Amino acid sequence: MSTRAQQYDATVRSREQLTPHLVRLTLDVPGFSSTGISDEWVGLVVPGQFQSRYYTVRSFDAGEMVLDVVVHEVGLVTEWASGDPVGQRVVITEAKGSFLPPGDARWLLLVGDLTALPAMARIAVEHGDRLPVRIHAEVPADSRIEGYFPGSAEVAWLPLDGESRLAEVVEGIDWPEGDGYFWMAGESAQMRAIRKHLMRERKLPSTHYDVMGYWRSVAKRQPRAVDPGPIWRAGKAAGKSDEEIWADYDAAQAGVEQ
Repeated sequence: MSTRAQQYDATVRSREQLTPHLVRLTLDVPGFSSTGISDEWVGLVVPGQFQSRYYTVRSFDAGEMVLDVVVHEVGLVTEWASGDPVGQRVVITEAKGSFLPPGDARWLLLVGDLTALPAMARIAVEHGDRLPVRIHAEVPADSRIEGYFPGSAEVAWLPLDGESRLAEVVEGIDWPEGDGYFWMAGESAQMRAIRKHLMRERKLPSTHYDVMGYWRSVAKRQPRAVDPGPIWRAGKAAGKSDEEIWADYDAAQAGVEQ
């Protein structure tokens, strides 16, 4: 039995340069089935390529999909999206999503960088009528888009000077009272520190937050002395909590450093 993901043929209807770093593509995607999850993402395969790159669905309605694509200096999609893709055929893979606030959530706290803007905007639009939404967005000054988020959301635009500092931002956040839901996406290297902060300092149950690495900076990557994969799988098989597994990983790293 094939396990290949469902694919859809799509046509680029329009292109709009929102900022120097963000391009909006509107696609016709006949037959596409949305998950209905506010941070759902799809794979995009552009002409001349066979590899997919993943993007949040900014909106979807009646076969029309909007993707806000971050463009870089180089990349599989950047050159294509920076040109004139209108009228071209692309492939979209089936959608997946993870945003799932608990029923007792009294607020939403969203934190992210430029790549997280589309998801945070869609979450705010779809949930802001029943829950207060606070957004912390770390983007270049030239990519702060007036009106990108609904007026009901409380938005803090964070400066970006060199490397991302979202981990520090999260540690210094003034959290709302009561139970809520924390959602965050950005550069992968910072996600582990943020998860540990949420578990150990904030002591949030895993049902009350979602932290995802959307991209990876390779400029300063260093080989890991301890592979967390086997430790994670062994811990899960033993029924350990996330915090216990992180403690095992920390202990393994300490043993290597001695």
